[in-house]
Amino acid sequence: MSNDHDTALAAADALIAAFAEGRTDDYFDAFAPDATFVFHTTERRLDSTQEYRALWQKWSEEDAFRVLSCDSTDRRLQLLGDTAVFTHSVTTRVSTTAGEEVLRERETIVLHRADGNGAWLAVHEHLSAASV
Repeated sequence: MSNDHDTALAAADALIAAFAEGRTDDYFDAFAPDATFVFHTTERRLDSTQEYRALWQKWSEEDAFRVLSCDSTDRRLQLLGDTAVFTHSVTTRVSTTAGEEVLRERETIVLHRADGNGAWLAVHEHLSAASV
């Protein structure tokens, strides 16, 4: 594996770990400001990290939403120059005012190597329900 592959995969892993551990600042810092998000649970595309963060805050305030755990399996990273496509299956345990729930989904995270320091940032996330 190339160093670029390893560093892109490490960026994806850091994003997933921040999500799983409830470190929201670290989670949102893993995305470019103009990242886009397509979730099966929202009615439309979110066009910025700030827009997603505001929605997350609303979920937290109105529904006491929080992530309890997240397991990543069936992982693949495709390196395409300064862009990487990471796909995986995720099993996420969340808590809301309605109680705990386990979500089974598939996710694609597109990462791009930022100019200058060579850090990888997520520029797009697509989440879909997994058919079981």
